Amino acid sequence: MNIINSSIFTMISSITLIVWFVALYFRSKFALHMIQLEGYKTKNYINWLKEFRHRVFPGKVAFPIIGIMALFIIHLITINITKSLAIWLGFVVLWIILLLLSVEFKKEKAKKELIFTKRAKRLFISNFIVNIFELAILYIIYYKLFKLTNYSYPIILVGLSLIYLYVPYNMILANILVSPIEKRINNYYYNMAYNKVRGFKDLKVVGITGSFGKTSTKFITTTILKEKFNVLKTPESYNTPMGISKVINNTLNEEHEVFVAEMGARKIGDIKEVAQLSNPHIGILTSVGPAHLDTFKNIENIMKTKYELIEELPPDGIAIFNYDNEYVRRLADKTFKEKILYGMNDTEKLDLYATDIQVSEEGSTFILKDKEGNSVKCKSNLLGKHNISNLLAGAAAGKALGLTLEEIAKGIEKVEPVPHRLQLINPGTGVIVIDDAFNSNPVGARAALEVLSQFREGRKVIVTPGMVELGKEEEKENKEFGRSIAKVCDYAILVGKNRTKPIYEGLIEEGFNTESIFVVNSLDDATKRLQQIVKPKDVVLFENDLPDTYNEE
Repeated sequence: MNIINSSIFTMISSITLIVWFVALYFRSKFALHMIQLEGYKTKNYINWLKEFRHRVFPGKVAFPIIGIMALFIIHLITINITKSLAIWLGFVVLWIILLLLSVEFKKEKAKKELIFTKRAKRLFISNFIVNIFELAILYIIYYKLFKLTNYSYPIILVGLSLIYLYVPYNMILANILVSPIEKRINNYYYNMAYNKVRGFKDLKVVGITGSFGKTSTKFITTTILKEKFNVLKTPESYNTPMGISKVINNTLNEEHEVFVAEMGARKIGDIKEVAQLSNPHIGILTSVGPAHLDTFKNIENIMKTKYELIEELPPDGIAIFNYDNEYVRRLADKTFKEKILYGMNDTEKLDLYATDIQVSEEGSTFILKDKEGNSVKCKSNLLGKHNISNLLAGAAAGKALGLTLEEIAKGIEKVEPVPHRLQLINPGTGVIVIDDAFNSNPVGARAALEVLSQFREGRKVIVTPGMVELGKEEEKENKEFGRSIAKVCDYAILVGKNRTKPIYEGLIEEGFNTESIFVVNSLDDATKRLQQIVKPKDVVLFENDLPDTYNEE
C-alpha cells in the first residue's frame, strides 16, 4: 500500500470529523431532550436509560454502527492481504455513508419540545466538552502511544463511532460536570426570591400541595380570590424551587395582594424547601394517595412530605384540609394550628361543606355551607364530583381571606376547566371529547371514568397509556384500572403494547370483548384507530398522555 499524501489525509480526516460532529450534534440534542424531560436529575435519567434501551439504541443508530464494525473487520483482513489504498479509502467512504444514515435529521414529533434554556445550553456545551475530551484521548492513544500512522485511521473512525453511539451515557458525565455551576446559579436565584417575597409585608401567600388535585385547586383558588384581590399564581408546571423562584423574581410585584403557589414533590424534603422559599400564610392539603410511589416508596412518606407545608406555616397561619381523604384526615387531627376542614362527608365535623349535590354531563350544582349556618347555592361547569372537592378547597381559601359565601359563589361560577384535566371539548364532529390527558393516578382515573359514565347518549371510548410512577403498585393499579374500564366503556384503545399489558389483563378478567380492544404504538396510531370507530354522539376519554421519555416506538 502506498503512503497517502499528507495533505490528502488531512482533507479526509477533516471531512470525517465534520461528519462526526454533525452526527454528534443531533444525537446530543436527543439525549439533552430526554434529560430535560427528566428534570435534569441524573438518577432519573439513568433509570430512563435502563428502561428504554430501545430508545437509546434504536435500529436506525445501532444497525449502521454494527455495519461499521463488520466493515472494519473485513478491512483489517483485506488490507493485510492486499495492501490496497482503495480498500482504505473504501472503508472511509462507507463509514461516512453509514454514520450519516444513522442520524435522525428529521425532527421527531414531541409532546413537549426541547427548550434551549440557559441551563440546557450549558449542559449541551458540557456534553461536547466530554465528547471532545474522549476524542482527544483517542488521538493520543493511537498517535502518540502506539506511533501509528494514517494506516490506523480506520481504528480512529471506529472509536469515533463508539463515542457517537454512547452519547446518551456521556450526557451523565456532562450533567455531573456542570452540576456545581448549576447549584451555585440555583442558590443565587433561590436566595433572591426568598428575600423578595418577604419584602412584601401585606402579601398573603397560599401554598397548595397534594398527591392529586393541586393544579386544579390552584386555578380554582385563584379565580375565587380574584373576586376581592389582585392575585398571581404560579404557571402550570412551575411547582419546584427553581420554577417558583422564577415566578417570584420575574413576575411578583407590589400590586399583587395574594400569591398562589402550587408545590410539587418527588421525595421527602421537597415541600419543605419550596415552603421555606415562598413563605406561605395559608396551606392547602388537597389529598394524599398513591402517586410517585417510585420515589416515595410508601404512603407514609407521602404523608410526611405533604405535611411539610403545614409544618412550615407561621404560628398565625391557617391550615386547610380535605377531611374526606382518610390520610389527610389523620394529618388534620394532629394539627393544632388554626385550621379549616372541608369536604362532603361527616359534615358535622367540617367548617365548610357541600350538600344537595347534583352532578351531570354539563357540570354540577350544590349548596355551600359553613359551620356558622350560612349557605349559598353554587353552580359550576367543572365535570365530576371530585371537582366539587377542589372547589371547596378554593372556597376555604376564600373564607380564610375574608370573602363572603356570596363572593365565593360568584367566583365558583367563573371557574373554567383546566386544560387537559377533564376538559370537555366539542370538535364540531358530533363526537364529544373529554381531555384528561395531563396526568393520571388511581383516584383521578376512577373520577374520569365516573364522569364518562354520566353521559347518557352514544358509545364510550377510552384512549390511555395507563398510569406510571406508581412503583411496585403500578401493575396492580393498572390491572384494576382495566377492570374499571370494562364496566364503563364500549371500546378501549391502549397506547403502548408493553406498558398496557396489565390494563389488557384487567379488561379480559372482566369479560370485556377482545374485539373492542385495540393496542397501538403511539397516540397518532390511536387517533387513526379512533377515526375508524367513532360516530356522532359517542364520547371519547383521553386518560393520561405519557411524556416523550415513555414512547415505546
